[in-house]
Amino acid sequence: MTHDKRHDSGVRHDAVAEDYLQKRQLKKGAAGWVLLATLGVSYVISGDFAGWNLGIGVGGFGGMLIATILMAIMYTAMVLSLAELSSSLPTAGGGYSFARRAMGPWGGYITGTAILLEYAIAPAAIAIFIGGYVNSLIGLDGPLVYAVFYIAFVGLHLWGAGEALRIMMGVTALAVIAIVVFIVGMLPHFDTARLFDIAPTQALGASLFLPNGYMGIWGAIPFAMWLFLAVEGVPLAAEESRHPGRDMPRGIIAAMAVLLVFAFCMLLLAPGGAGARAMSTSAAPLVDALNAVYGLGNWAASFVNLIGLFGLIASFFSIIFGYSRQVFALSRAGYIPRILSITSRRGAPVLALIVPGVIGFLLSLTGQGDLMITMAVFGATISYAMMTLSHWLLRTREPDLARPYKTPGGRWTSGVALGLSIIAFISTFVVSLQAALWAGLFYAIMLAWFGLYSRKRLVAQAPEEEFDAIASAEATLK
Repeated sequence: MTHDKRHDSGVRHDAVAEDYLQKRQLKKGAAGWVLLATLGVSYVISGDFAGWNLGIGVGGFGGMLIATILMAIMYTAMVLSLAELSSSLPTAGGGYSFARRAMGPWGGYITGTAILLEYAIAPAAIAIFIGGYVNSLIGLDGPLVYAVFYIAFVGLHLWGAGEALRIMMGVTALAVIAIVVFIVGMLPHFDTARLFDIAPTQALGASLFLPNGYMGIWGAIPFAMWLFLAVEGVPLAAEESRHPGRDMPRGIIAAMAVLLVFAFCMLLLAPGGAGARAMSTSAAPLVDALNAVYGLGNWAASFVNLIGLFGLIASFFSIIFGYSRQVFALSRAGYIPRILSITSRRGAPVLALIVPGVIGFLLSLTGQGDLMITMAVFGATISYAMMTLSHWLLRTREPDLARPYKTPGGRWTSGVALGLSIIAFISTFVVSLQAALWAGLFYAIMLAWFGLYSRKRLVAQAPEEEFDAIASAEATLK
């Protein structure tokens, strides 16, 4: 056993068998930058089809617009920070490995746990939304539909990373086509007057622009995040990329550029065509907006309604990939049970795919998709703060770290993202205190596990631990 000297956190490393890492190998070279960009879009694209529009009900168009601009700045700054970190520290741990390097085992574990909360719970919520969509198409919903989708898409990932990512690319392309059809169809019907058809309340600062006043901006922030939530998962594919130093920055920045365009097209065109009031409560805003301007049963609405299912499937599919890689990395390093990181001959982390899938399916049986999405946002904002703080700290403490890509603006960029992520975290309490409490319980359990058990049984040979050991040795020599 060895002690982690660089960060005085009381951790210990176990000796493991020589073949430990040989049993835990992901498929190398499965993804180039185009596939990584597609993965980034895929993580998020379901948010363009539903959910974001509820922020209009909370903040009106003006409140949602300001919240979206703030979140667009936060995510862009964070993505530029992650582009640097993922090129410098290309491991399957993603944000956990960045925080591990910058803040030691506790910082890494807290970050990884936050990402795990986001990625393990979000598919359960999406499964519920898929069930509602399938019900509208063929009249089936509930546990059978959830089970079929979990089994099918976990199974595809078990088949192999390269195959799964290529299938995901095709599914995402269909969802993108549906969004393009929506944009083209709505452009001729845009009218700025329709953006402000919600009557002002008596709230402080209320107006046609901000019908619910200044607090409406605050409450709209979590919904604005749905337009970008989970793009930060691209670095989880670092070990499976062909040239991480080049591909990771290109992939995640390209994904963010596409998502920015989609976000503002959705925000402007849906309420600008059908009216903000109508969009504020819609379960299918794109379909309802097309029906409002072209009449019920039009081909564009029918097409988007059918293909819109692929948007949900794309995010469901890709987030399963994301949670499996986060579980794999934490398990391989010994933070959570090591058996979860064993991979198959095809380079797929079998139990890291199956166990969270079973948990997610059980959560989907509650039918409380909104609660789970809010819990996912809660975890996401914690991870954002930790990842951007990691960038800031590493720029300060390790200026000589190899950085194939450097974030424009350096620490100023990550500092902006850090500040906005803290604001976004606080906003989740405005939306749902219940979600925050459930997320807090999850954290209490996970932190107790690490504090009482796994921090004394980490694996020194895991890449994230080796990175820190090398940095510790270099620091000693100086």
